Amino acid sequence: MKSEETPFEGGPMDGRSLPVLVGPTGNPPKTYRIPVPDDAGGPPTILVYRRVPRAHSKRLGLPKGWKYEYSAEGEKGAGKRGGALRWPWSKPDPAPDATPGGKPDDTHG
Repeated sequence: MKSEETPFEGGPMDGRSLPVLVGPTGNPPKTYRIPVPDDAGGPPTILVYRRVPRAHSKRLGLPKGWKYEYSAEGEKGAGKRGGALRWPWSKPDPAPDATPGGKPDDTHG
């Protein structure tokens, strides 16, 4: 299998590069999970890194390589760049409620 030297930014792996296996399209995985063993023998801590473009080409704006950025939220805070698959027929994510407490028509709080 092919691998590509990929840099990591942020978190404990900041400034390091690791050989990451690439898929059939030549791209590394969207998320990279690194298990860190616990000194006390407990469950390992999982460091989560998200793939982002390293740079873009001038003419077409295509990605020129990839790098991984540390995701401090881990699995929970996938945000718009990750998480579960989103199909066109899926329900949209619930938007945060902009109305602070009370009813929408309540103007007196």
